[in-house]
Formats: sequence, structure tokens, C-alpha cells
Amino acid sequence: MTNQQLKQIKIRKPDENIRKKVQENWDSLAKPLDGLGIFEKIFTQIGAVTGDESVPIQKKAVIVMCADNGIVEEGISQSGQEVTYQVAESMGKRKSSVCLMAAQVNAEVIPIDIGIAAEKTPEGVWNKKVCPGTKNFLKQPAMTEQEALAAIEAGIKSVKKCKEDGVMLFATGEMGIGNTTTSSAVAAALLDCGTADITGKGAGLSDEGLQHKIEVINAAREKYQFDSKETFRILCSVGGLDIAGLCGVCIGGAVYGVPVVLDGVISAVSALVAERLVPGVKDFLIASHKSREPAAALILQELGVHPVIDGALALGEGTGAVLMFGLLDTVHAVYDNRTTFSDIRVEAYRRFTET
Repeated sequence: MTNQQLKQIKIRKPDENIRKKVQENWDSLAKPLDGLGIFEKIFTQIGAVTGDESVPIQKKAVIVMCADNGIVEEGISQSGQEVTYQVAESMGKRKSSVCLMAAQVNAEVIPIDIGIAAEKTPEGVWNKKVCPGTKNFLKQPAMTEQEALAAIEAGIKSVKKCKEDGVMLFATGEMGIGNTTTSSAVAAALLDCGTADITGKGAGLSDEGLQHKIEVINAAREKYQFDSKETFRILCSVGGLDIAGLCGVCIGGAVYGVPVVLDGVISAVSALVAERLVPGVKDFLIASHKSREPAAALILQELGVHPVIDGALALGEGTGAVLMFGLLDTVHAVYDNRTTFSDIRVEAYRRFTET
């Protein structure tokens, strides 16, 4: 993929007639109008995105982008890079947290080596390695333009293949030591806000460690002198291969008409990059939860998507999105059963137009 090809990507438009039909279906069910709140709107969105009023979500998959980050050299994480490979290996064996949770909602986990710092890709993990991790962005840009584009393309193609295999609903996940630093750096630059306002402790930093993390990001912002509109340059300079890959997954959802459930802060940053690069992608995104990382709420607000779960989650891997899968399945049982007011011999509620 070239930069020009990225700019020329065409995405689908949600079908507004189907959106209206799904809402009419909800209103016909034996329950108070809008009784299932935000879930009813999510179902109208899924119907509009897929063009199917049955709201198909039966076959689900979690795409987990695994990559290492050179900025770990600066001591911004409690763990070393070797942990990325170890957790990806566990995913390949279907033993990691997201795999155990996904099994409970009949979702497939697809771990992808987009940039693990190792010669070998773990067994059971898709090999789409662009390079063995990014560079230390305090010393040089994290990725070349070609590497970032290759990662985005890998995400798009992964969606295409999975849809061809029958996947109806995607979730985004990631694994990569140091990626709350890359995501905070990207978010701070895109939102043009204070680094300290959106940077959290990631996987367990001390107060001192958090301050160092903020200082590292601020030094990078000083080095690169970003304009918040320079989305692709920001991604290449301080981003990660997992962010670029998940950006491609979000774009792929919009290209192939498949809804994408976002996990935490890294997924949210990836979605914001995707929306800035290919406007309209946000219409295909569903926010599962508000991550404990402070950047998450600001990014979701910028995207105009509303998280359902507020559980102070920060596990990563796509686990929050998998929890959302379970909620959607539960609600789908009500929608699919279609028990109407006439079935229970009760007069239907009427929807009044506000004046």
C-alpha cells in the first residue's frame, strides 16, 4: 500500500433505511420504548453497517495485534520486551486471558505478530511481521512510512480474510510492552493536550515511573514539534506497529461493512488515527468500555462514540471488548425472539414526537 492508495480508500455508507427498520423492530417488542437504552442504538448501528435488519453477530472474532516498542529502552515500563513474545505464545496456545474469556462467548481469537522483537513467530499466531519492533522514538522515528503503511494494510487484509470466513463482528485487541507510552504520545499529539492529562501508569508504574514516562513523551513532542493535523507523521514518529495494525482493522471494518468493537486505550487511539486518515470510519465503531487509562475517555469523546462498560479495566488483549460480546449476545436474545405486544395481548406503547 502507498500513501496515495490510503488516501483513496473508499468506505461503505451505513444503510439508514435498515437503521430505521431495526428501531421499528425494537419498538414493536413487548417492553418499554428505549428500555434497553444504548444497546438499542448499537443494534440499529450494527444493522445499518451490515445492511441486515436481523443484526447478525453470531460469528465473532478478536484480532489481537502483537508488537514491541523501542521506547522500552527508556525504562517506561515495569516489564521487558520479552513479555510480549511470552504472552503472544500463550495466545497461540489459547491460554491467555482474552482466549479464556472469548471461549465463554464463542468468539475466535486471532493473535497476529505484526512486529514482535523475535526472529520466530509463536505457534498459533498469524505471521504478518512488518519488522521486529519499532525504533526508540526519542532517538529516531518509530517507523518508516513504508512500515506504518504495511501494518495498516495488514490490518485491512486481516478483516477481509476473516469476513470471507464468515466473521460478522470484530473486536480489537493488542499486546506489546510499552504501548501505553506510544498510545499516550500519539493521543497527546492528535488532541494537542497536556501529556500529563492523558498519561496513565499502564501495567503498574510507580508515581516516579509515571513522571518519567510523561517526561519521555514530552521530550519526544519537543523533538518532533507536531501539528495535531499531521496524523500520519505522528503515527510514524511516536506510534507503534500494533496501533497501525489496529488502525487498519478499523478501516477494514468500514471498507467491508463489518462493525468493530473497540477495546481499551490503544484501540481507541488506533480508531482516532483511522478516522483522521479515512473520515467516516467512526460510524463502524462500537466502544466497549472506558479504560482506566486517562486518554481513553477523551479519545472516545473526540470520536463521538460512547462506552458501555465503566469498570476501570486495564488488562488489554481485547478483554473489555470480549465482555461487550457477551452483553450483545444477551441483548440479541431479546431482539431475535421478537415477542410483541400482540403476543402478550397488551396495548403497544406509542412514541411521541417532542414539540
